[in-house]
Amino acid sequence: MKFSTREDIDAPIGHVFAEVSDFQVFERAAMRRGARVKRIDGQDLRGPGMAWQADFEFRGKARSVEIVLEDYEEPTNLEFLAKSAGLSGACEVELIALSPNKTRMRLSVDLKPLTLSARLLVQSMKLTKGNIDKRFRTRVAEFGTDIAARHRRTA
Repeated sequence: MKFSTREDIDAPIGHVFAEVSDFQVFERAAMRRGARVKRIDGQDLRGPGMAWQADFEFRGKARSVEIVLEDYEEPTNLEFLAKSAGLSGACEVELIALSPNKTRMRLSVDLKPLTLSARLLVQSMKLTKGNIDKRFRTRVAEFGTDIAARHRRTA
């Protein structure tokens, strides 16, 4: 099951990439929502091979997911692979400079079930794909607006 959207952001590509690749901000955001997030790669530098273990509750059950940064091409591309007991997924962020102060961000998430119960989950998600797509696009648009606002404050 694939979700994708694009958002035009009023900020230079370098600023957008810095925001999108600020992994500590995303770690803290997940922790505020109750997840336990831990770096498991031991790397000091940003780049392919960075990995996280996240444990959280979803639908009343404890879940665990391992996320690995597969591709890191500054300032244009990030790709993550995620794997849990029943699902695998890929997330790709692509940035394109439309002008010196405008960037297009394309974001896609592809989920693949690995077990029968995960297949049922994905099937139920397909029934509400319109609602999920709308929420996904709204969240990405809010993220883009936040990036542009932070850029205006620092410019």
